[in-house]
Amino acid sequence: MAIDLVPNFIRENYEIHEWKHAITILQGDFKNEWNELIDTLNRFRLRKSWLIVGGGRKSKIAEYFDENLLSKGWEEKSFDTKVMVDGVENISPTHQIDCYKNRVALEIEWNNKDPFFDRDLNNFRLLFDLRAISVGIIVTRCDELQDIFNGIGRGSSFGASTTHMSKLLPRIQGGSGGGCPILIFGIKKSLYNEDA
Repeated sequence: MAIDLVPNFIRENYEIHEWKHAITILQGDFKNEWNELIDTLNRFRLRKSWLIVGGGRKSKIAEYFDENLLSKGWEEKSFDTKVMVDGVENISPTHQIDCYKNRVALEIEWNNKDPFFDRDLNNFRLLFDLRAISVGIIVTRCDELQDIFNGIGRGSSFGASTTHMSKLLPRIQGGSGGGCPILIFGIKKSLYNEDA
């Protein structure tokens, strides 16, 4: 199984799911991007100080992934997409990708409303069909983190209708990603660090 090819630390500290051979594609065709992603996941720790602060446009968790991947040459990416049918041009807008490099698209969904998963998966499906991406990756949180949020008095900020693993898996299993190879990493409790 391809998940066995993922380094032990990542397998122990992230819940991992893949569809349509995403790991094999990344390791075979996008080795550099794969190694950069693994390095970023290896160094990540879920800091209490990041959880006790209020919201904003972007969480500290999303900022961590953005900063680490952008420093390695990834970019926030928008695509100008159109579909031509019988000489009629139809604009086919897509959503901006959080982190993109060399046909690999990554979204960080830490604590958004769960319909953001629909947006991400539809985006992956369309961009894959248009041959703009080869793999889509989502980093989110495991359901088990709710115990930590409750324990630090932030449970109501991370409600059942926000982005977490049990909201994502049924969407992918139902085919929302279309033909796009997809890889999911869910942040587990074991990465929690009481730095505050």
